[in-house]
Formats: sequence, structure tokens, C-alpha cells
Amino acid sequence: MNRPTDFHIKNDREESDMKYLEETIKNIKEINRPIKEKALIRLSEQARPAGSLGILEGVAARLAAIKGTLDVRLEKKVVVTCAGDHGVVEEGVSLFPQEVTCQMVENFVNGGASINVLARHAGASVRVADFGVNKDFDPGMPIFHKKVRKGTSNFTKMPAMDREEAVKSINAGISIVDELVQKGGVDMIGTGDMGIGNTTPSSAIIAAFSGIAPEKLTGRGTGITDAMLEKKISVIKHALDLHRPNPLDPIDVLSKVGGFEIGGLAGLVLGAAAHGIPVVCDGIISTAGALIAWELAPTAGEYLFAGHRSVEVGHGFMHERLNLVPILDIGFRLGEGTGAVLAFNLMEAATRILAEIKTFEEVAITNAQKNS
Repeated sequence: MNRPTDFHIKNDREESDMKYLEETIKNIKEINRPIKEKALIRLSEQARPAGSLGILEGVAARLAAIKGTLDVRLEKKVVVTCAGDHGVVEEGVSLFPQEVTCQMVENFVNGGASINVLARHAGASVRVADFGVNKDFDPGMPIFHKKVRKGTSNFTKMPAMDREEAVKSINAGISIVDELVQKGGVDMIGTGDMGIGNTTPSSAIIAAFSGIAPEKLTGRGTGITDAMLEKKISVIKHALDLHRPNPLDPIDVLSKVGGFEIGGLAGLVLGAAAHGIPVVCDGIISTAGALIAWELAPTAGEYLFAGHRSVEVGHGFMHERLNLVPILDIGFRLGEGTGAVLAFNLMEAATRILAEIKTFEEVAITNAQKNS
């Protein structure tokens, strides 16, 4: 059941935007539970000790339920790296200047970033989306041009964005999935991010929803000093005290302490779920977007996978709230979608586990587990 949300419809444009979001949420259906049960039975009857392949068994069963078949094929894989700038960078919460965001977008497009290398290894394509970078990119640049505004406002002084902008950023993410589906289709989506300073709003988001103190949720992001970490925590506390985001209203949380790319990431999750596509979130920023989506539409969580657990302390709290077990835990803290795309390989392996490992009956091996 969806959380109660007061959307404050103000005008025809905002009403139209809300209808698009609400229709997307209505289109999110529960996964195929009979298929999931069949998958779990087959996994339990395979010629190996029960549970011996760990979390991949649950991954396989959920993918089968999403796709409606025991023989899942994940051939068209896309990572969407969402970019945006943040006004709160003015408060000294990052080691890097804001200009790095647009420079990294160009690096993604040119194929030279970490996500490009790892995506090639996984047989996935990388698409970049500008939701709020503080630069006007050439319209011909091969990215998703979804800019809401050139960076959020400094949320220590005013809300990061207004409600209309928050909804627009979510809808922009939904529209990307619609475009991917219309232009050749997609079997699995990974979400990634790029935005200097964006671990600060991400930590603020989980603090707003959970009520947990920011000092327990806030990490070092790009590797800031102790003094900068103290500053970052104080900035989040101040923003939460100033704006009082309503945890029962995800759009209020996003608008007051979020980011345009975080809204876009939420939209990707909602759009993927509405189209019946599994979506793999990356680090703390991608998971903040997934959290916004889940708070708006809990059923979307059935399509959501946690690619990895980063070293950012707030990430684990997000996974707990979303009831997700990360596929990988390898000390990553980069973002871009790198952890998500590495999980692609294991998720594809999970589909082969389900479809190809023979059962005891199929290979005529005595099942000691059943006979004991």
C-alpha cells in the first residue's frame, strides 16, 4: 500500500506531471508469485546441497518472478548514470570542486571512466543523463538531456528545489525508461550517479525517513577530513531542523534535501518496475533514489536489487529499510554505477543456476536430504 502523500496540485502543468507519475505507479504490478514458488521448488530439488549457492538462489527466483519464466535471459543491459550538481557544495562538504561533475559527464561520453570499463566487461551499455548539471551541454551530445535546473539550491538556506521540480526530476527518470523500452527494449537496468557533493543529500534523505541521527548515517564521501566530516554532519542537521521534511511525503523529502539526479534515479526505479524490468541500484546515491521510489510505491521494491554495499555508513541503513541484501560487499565507494554493473555478472549467473542445474530426479541421483 502506498504511503499517504499530499501532492498540492497547483496548475495544469503540475497536474499533468502528477498524472504521469501517478499512472506510472498504478502500472507497477506485483511479481509473478506462482513462478517464484516454482523457481524455489526447482532450486531446492537441484543436485546439490540445499541453499549451497547462497543469495544467488533468491536472486534467481525473484528474476524468474519478474520475467515470468524459469529461463530468464538478460541480454540487453543498460547502466544509466545520472548527473546533477548541488548548491550545498558551497558549505565545503566535498574535496572536489563542482566543475568535476560536468568534466566527468564528458569522460563518460568519451568512454574513459571506471563505469565504461566495467560495463564493457559486463556486456552492458552506458547512458548518461543530465538532470541538473551546472553547465549547458551541446544539444547534440549523446546523453539524455533532462535538465531540471543548473544545480539545486543550497539547502542550508532554502529547500533544494520546489515540489514541481521534484516531480519533474522523477518523471524525467521515468521517461528515460520509456525511451529505452521504445527504442529496442532493455532486459535489465543499472542505476549510477555523478554529482559532486551528492552524498550529503543522500545521507539527509535516509535521516529524514528513518529519524536516525545524521552522525550515525554520514560518511566521508570523496574522502574528506575529520573537520570536513563534522561540517557535513552539522550541515545535514541544520537542513533537517530548518526544513522539517515530512517522512510520510517522499516528494517533500526530495524537494527539501534531495537532488535532481536523485529524483531521476527514483524515476528510473519506478519506470523499470512499471515495465516489469529488474533494476540494480549502485551506491548510497542510487539507493537514496531507490528509497524515494520505494516510499512512493513499495511494490517497486520487488523489482529492485542492491548491487553492492559501499563503505558509506548510511548505505547499510538504506538496505535495511528497503529489506535488500547486497549482492556484493567489496569496499567500493565510487558510484557511477560501478557496483551495479559488477552485480550484473552474478545476476546472469543466477539465471543459469535456475535454468540449467539438473534436479536429483533429472539425473537419477539419490537425494540424501529428502531421504534423511
